Amino acid sequence: MRATLNVRYRDGGVDALEREAVALPAPIAPIAPIAPKPSPPQRRWLTRGLRQPGSKLPLFDEDGQLINRRTVAACIKAGWAEPWQRNPIKPDWLVCKLTADGRAVLGRMQ
Repeated sequence: MRATLNVRYRDGGVDALEREAVALPAPIAPIAPIAPKPSPPQRRWLTRGLRQPGSKLPLFDEDGQLINRRTVAACIKAGWAEPWQRNPIKPDWLVCKLTADGRAVLGRMQ
């Protein structure tokens, strides 16, 4: 099978190019996106939720420092954690719990 391609030039000229039609290969199935991995601080925080009742994630690290807001926000955005309850005493503290996706990503890393 032959195909014709018309090429237009700036000066108004037109050339007709004839080529043998080439069969295109079958489309490739899309590759599933690689699931992101938590960073070491995120992994430490999420792992601590495995040992807590209701999968509650701690507000403080092992040294008593408040967990970095960026760590919490990144885990919520990735779906590994979700907001759980409001803290009436400290409304700026975000209490979260581990999600099923969070458990799954931790399980894949072991």
